[in-house]
Amino acid sequence: MTKVGWSCSTSTVRVSVRSVVCVTQNLARTAGELRAAGHLPRGVKTEIRENLLAALREGRNPWPGIVGFDRTVLPQLERALLAGHDIVLLGERGQGKTRLLRTLVSLLDEWTPVIEGSELGEHPLDPITPESRRRAAELGDDLPVVWRHRDERYAEKLATPDTSVGDLVGDVDPVKVAQGRSLGDPETIHYGLLPRAHRGIIAINELPDLAERIQVALLNVMEERDIQVRGYTLRLPLDVLLVATANPEDYTNRGRIITPLKDRFGAEVRTHYPLEVEAEVDMVRQEAELVAEVGDHLLEIIARFVRHLRESSSIDQRSGVSARFAIAAAETVAASALRRSALIGETPAIARPVDLESVPDVLRGKLEFEAGEEGREEEVLVHLLRRSIADTARARLAGLNLRTLAEVVSDGHPVATGDRVHAGDLLAALPELPILHEVAERLGAGPKDPVGRIASAVELALESLYLTRHLSKDNSSDDDRSVYG
Repeated sequence: MTKVGWSCSTSTVRVSVRSVVCVTQNLARTAGELRAAGHLPRGVKTEIRENLLAALREGRNPWPGIVGFDRTVLPQLERALLAGHDIVLLGERGQGKTRLLRTLVSLLDEWTPVIEGSELGEHPLDPITPESRRRAAELGDDLPVVWRHRDERYAEKLATPDTSVGDLVGDVDPVKVAQGRSLGDPETIHYGLLPRAHRGIIAINELPDLAERIQVALLNVMEERDIQVRGYTLRLPLDVLLVATANPEDYTNRGRIITPLKDRFGAEVRTHYPLEVEAEVDMVRQEAELVAEVGDHLLEIIARFVRHLRESSSIDQRSGVSARFAIAAAETVAASALRRSALIGETPAIARPVDLESVPDVLRGKLEFEAGEEGREEEVLVHLLRRSIADTARARLAGLNLRTLAEVVSDGHPVATGDRVHAGDLLAALPELPILHEVAERLGAGPKDPVGRIASAVELALESLYLTRHLSKDNSSDDDRSVYG
């Protein structure tokens, strides 16, 4: 395809007033100008293939914001796109399937020409509806052209049981019939979501939740690329990339993808949760909206906690432990730190290990437990959280001799922590010790850093000593304080 050049550019993803004005002023505005510039129409799958190949050859990342799929999911997805296949992403909840589908938009041309006023966004040199063909024949090179941004070429539908054939494909428009047109006139049809996605991408989330009779309506669209509406057979050569998501649990029990439709998808790509702790931390850091500072060691604890949940026999693994749980956990920890900051005037607000205690209580409802665990939910979560803290401390503080710290605390320097304990008070309870500087340095806190950052590192060391039975920990119900001693 030969593109029409323009002098004005935009780096924004969303369509802005400036970019629209820019296109209006600098791009072809009629079919004749478009033809004179050598512009040729191409299919959406060809467009995606060529843009993906260009990104791969230039070393650009075609999947911004996608974490943990580099060696598994993305190569499979890229092969499917290069082959021109319709795709279904199969995976448990919270594995980033919808996020991945929305990233496909970046593989479309930023701007593409369409016939002004056409319902289906048809190419000016390749109209497909009777009305647009008639206009093209009447106006010739004067057929008006507008330019559509790639964001407008992506449509998404959540498959719900009440979805109808009219929603997806179309139905007779009673208003047009009332205007005097006959029922046999194809122009009386109100087009559904699929035809309106012509020359773009249509994504159907949770495809198995579509009633089987509704799934049948997709068969012609995927194979013959035409649509049928109440007895009309419209030979519309639709140009769409159909992508869908499905959950394995829904796939086999609550609903299913009917065999003929499943056969028409060229590729089925399995997604997964992050395979490495570092990838989970990167994902949480990228997605979470943190209202206070949360150190990497605390995010690692959350990541390990989520991984332990995904491996626990007490958790219903058929429903999975969503990545949203890890994100919500990090946001809850940050909120706990912000609350403490407001209560005692500690600034800046920096999370400490004590803030992790809020996670089980707040997020317990986001998990599905096995039937035999009724009444033990909190016990299970607290146990796995402590394991995660111990694992993180062992990994990050490996090689440091914390015995000196344990002896000092045991010999008359108890250390208190809690929602109303200032970071400065926590550190003031301890004498000057070289091991404290080593712990802080190991966890990324320097001597000139805020006191809260140093206190967070020291508190992790204290909690580690408690979990390994080198220190005791007394909890006071009166003032929500915990004392290491």
